[in-house]
Amino acid sequence: MRVPGLRLPIRPPYPPMETQSVEAIPSGEGWQYEPKWDGFRCIAFKDGAEIYLQSKNGLPLARYFPDVVEALQAVKARRFVLDGELIVRVGSALSFEELQLRLHPASSRVQKLAKEHPATYIVFDLLVDDDAQRLTELALRLRRPKLEAFAKRWLAGDKLRLSKASTQRSVVDRWFRAAGGALDGVIAKRLDATYRSGDRKGAVKIKKMRTADCVVGGFRYASNAKVVGSLLLGLYDAEGKLNHVGFTSGLSAQERKALTGKLRPLIKKPGFTGRAPGGPSRWSNERTDQWEPLQTKLVVEVAYDHVSDERFRHGTRLLRFRPDKSPRQCTMEQIEIKSAASVAKLSI
Repeated sequence: MRVPGLRLPIRPPYPPMETQSVEAIPSGEGWQYEPKWDGFRCIAFKDGAEIYLQSKNGLPLARYFPDVVEALQAVKARRFVLDGELIVRVGSALSFEELQLRLHPASSRVQKLAKEHPATYIVFDLLVDDDAQRLTELALRLRRPKLEAFAKRWLAGDKLRLSKASTQRSVVDRWFRAAGGALDGVIAKRLDATYRSGDRKGAVKIKKMRTADCVVGGFRYASNAKVVGSLLLGLYDAEGKLNHVGFTSGLSAQERKALTGKLRPLIKKPGFTGRAPGGPSRWSNERTDQWEPLQTKLVVEVAYDHVSDERFRHGTRLLRFRPDKSPRQCTMEQIEIKSAASVAKLSI
């Protein structure tokens, strides 16, 4: 795919530099730390009046974020390429669901969403500067000062922000403690690393794992066999309603077979009495409404890394069944997160 009109040393589709997952924050000299934002990765290209936003997997995003396009068009620098993250704030928290709602085929709907909850583009790397010079072959210790100078000169307003960065371990530890709200974790990048398009070398990501006790409110069959494919997880809210908050899978073939025999006798409506699987959500897929409700008798402990819009952002890892735990003890309080206001200043 070639984008007409872009006369830049880097053109879409351009694979962004990626990261490796590790369990611990690396220490020592030679590392730059950054917040890991809970949003859509985006490379922004500008050539005169033409703006092109590219997703992590190389697809165009501009039609879904007209507010960000407008903000980039207002930047007086004529040519540049940035790497960053698109986020949407609702009140004092970030909403990944609002981001997904933007991926709508109707432009009128997208425009309405953009007015209700404007997006912000948080920038963390400069790939082509305002002189149209490619910077990807420079080490990060040289690119970052150029990015900061670029941001100071050109970026303004709430829609375009420079993400914080630090080489101090005490700072990244503070960010990591805040992970789970506005932050998806932290990133550590080698200061001597060039920008390696499509490569995971030179940067790592660290997410905080937490655990929660959840009610098994239902299950889905596997796509290729009449055995359990995933368990649907629920937590009780303050009104006593059981809300669907996510799923867990990763079961072995032997575990699936044994679990199917255990769950079938418990099949009974309604399962979830509050928010249920298959409700209005951009997280839905074609199989979302195909699930079996269960009597609320089983409790499992799961490990998760992130919560967004009162749901587990990703799939969870099943740790164990908890026959010692009452389902009514499984409340939303376990996964409630602090306001994002405490970390909002990271992007200023």
